[in-house]
Amino acid sequence: MVGSGRTASEIAVIMGGPSAEREVSLSSGRECATALRQAGYDVIEVDAGPDLAVRLTEISPDVVFNALHGRWGEDGCVQGLLEWLRIPYTHSGVLSSALAMDKERTKSAYRAAGLPVVASVLAPRDEVRRRHVLPPPYVVKPNNEGSSVGVYLVQEAANAPPHLSDEMPDTVMVEAYAPGRELTTTVMGDRALTVTDILTDGWYDYDAKYKPGGSRHVVPADLPQEIFDACMDYALRAHEVLGCRGLSRTDFRWDETRGADGLILLETNTQPGMTPTSLSPEQAASVGISFPELMRWMVEDASCDR
Repeated sequence: MVGSGRTASEIAVIMGGPSAEREVSLSSGRECATALRQAGYDVIEVDAGPDLAVRLTEISPDVVFNALHGRWGEDGCVQGLLEWLRIPYTHSGVLSSALAMDKERTKSAYRAAGLPVVASVLAPRDEVRRRHVLPPPYVVKPNNEGSSVGVYLVQEAANAPPHLSDEMPDTVMVEAYAPGRELTTTVMGDRALTVTDILTDGWYDYDAKYKPGGSRHVVPADLPQEIFDACMDYALRAHEVLGCRGLSRTDFRWDETRGADGLILLETNTQPGMTPTSLSPEQAASVGISFPELMRWMVEDASCDR
């Protein structure tokens, strides 16, 4: 799908950028660049800055491998730039990237597809500081960040609302807390790969996601077949309803005391992490797809008009 029948040989891996997930993106980008070189490609690593359009025009790569995370790189902005430059790129396109990055709009799409979610509201940050806008326990998070950036868990016994950082956006999402196990499923094209059970000693926050030893992954997850199959089905349906392309990963919570009714979708990540502790490469490996093979597939899947 690369270009107009061209064979990709030179890949620009864009990483870093100005988002809150810059360090994770740099780690992902370096891992991807190494694997792409192992797969036989010429690779140029690009730290995405204000001159990104100029840099890419000068390089004129066959494909851009998008290893950015968070705002600007994962929300449709850089995808629009790449469409304008007509450079084939990996992962999802403008609309699906923007849709999946907006948690409330993602939930609306889930609901329209009959996928289960928990109650949530968008509320002004200052109001959330003044009062409980939902009965505790609940979670407060930005509506358009990933990697558990800026997440507050308000416990059931909390007397006071959370003291949100001034770095939180003016409007935040307040979401009913979903108890249970943390599960996730990667979709590769039109195929759900497997289910991972993520084990942590506490809240699955930014450190648990990215620091070595922060979490333990059981892959494939030891689950009742009904729940395993539901995760696979829901992830594929989420990928499709959001219009995702390439690789995506959908996260779940499962309250096993409620059986199938206890499984809910949290969000879909259109650009899953590619760090040494990341879930999607681990899932691919568990079904026999090596990291360089995964990178090659993503490059061959790259296109414009995504």
